[in-house]
Amino acid sequence: MSSEVLNNNNGNGNGSFKGQIWAVGGGKGGTGKSLIISNLGICLSRTGRDVLLVDADLGGANLHSCLGNSFPSVTLSDFIRKKVSSIKDVTIDTGIPHLSLISGAEDYLEVANTNYAQKMRLLRQITFVDSDYILLDLGAGTTFNTLDFFLIADSGIIVVTPEPTSIENAYRFIKSVFYRRLKKIVRHQGVREIIVEVMDRKNELGIKTPVELINYIGLINNDIGQRFKEEVLKFRPKLIMNNVRSRADINVGFSIKSTCLKYFGINIAYVGYIEYDESVWQAVRRRKPFLLEYPNTRPAKCLERITKNIIMNKDIEEEFIL
Repeated sequence: MSSEVLNNNNGNGNGSFKGQIWAVGGGKGGTGKSLIISNLGICLSRTGRDVLLVDADLGGANLHSCLGNSFPSVTLSDFIRKKVSSIKDVTIDTGIPHLSLISGAEDYLEVANTNYAQKMRLLRQITFVDSDYILLDLGAGTTFNTLDFFLIADSGIIVVTPEPTSIENAYRFIKSVFYRRLKKIVRHQGVREIIVEVMDRKNELGIKTPVELINYIGLINNDIGQRFKEEVLKFRPKLIMNNVRSRADINVGFSIKSTCLKYFGINIAYVGYIEYDESVWQAVRRRKPFLLEYPNTRPAKCLERITKNIIMNKDIEEEFIL
């Protein structure tokens, strides 16, 4: 977890939470993030570990539907608007053993655009929850709220579908979250201003990739440039390809991994893919948890394999797929 966000030097939040935080995000809506994270939660809960799912898509809650639950009477909105004092007060039982849920905020404009103090209160309170795993379902896009939630995670997971728009937005998301990470660790005002400038793809400096940014910063301040190089090595988001229909679709994940390493200097972990299957949308349409309805399907086996890979911090390899 980010020590910058949670004011801790050892990477374990405020010291009260000793489990793992996983966050699932991406640059484009409709990639299946909510469906995937809900079923990752089910996979983890089957091991007997306590799991908390948090619908952190502020203003666009839908995680409860993936679990077959009705919209609850208490949500993240109540916590953000201080109707309750503790995050535990908005935690509900899903009906699945060892799996709890904090349902996302209702469509209040002020909730979807939380200020810094509200966000920090939420981030810190999350680490007080007594769970082995906390899974955050993030909104699409690159808002600061989304990026900051992604950055507190031990495992930041990006979901992509094999479509040009999804792939393009995934690259944008990876760059944005990394630039946000760099901005948070440096106090040099001039360097911070440069980072803000290069987040605009049409920046006057002509910097288009993290590698170019780090080289440029190194010319200005060698110590900061060196620190940024170290941050690149630490930053290793995980990638899931969803709705794959062919070997070519699976290989898109390897291409993204290769491109990110070559042009961004970022070594992404490709942890797996989920095959397209009619049973997935049938479960969604019926508002039933997919893994519980169709446990013997190929997508179910894919989800189980991905969960193991994330736990073991393991990549898939080209010669062992399909």
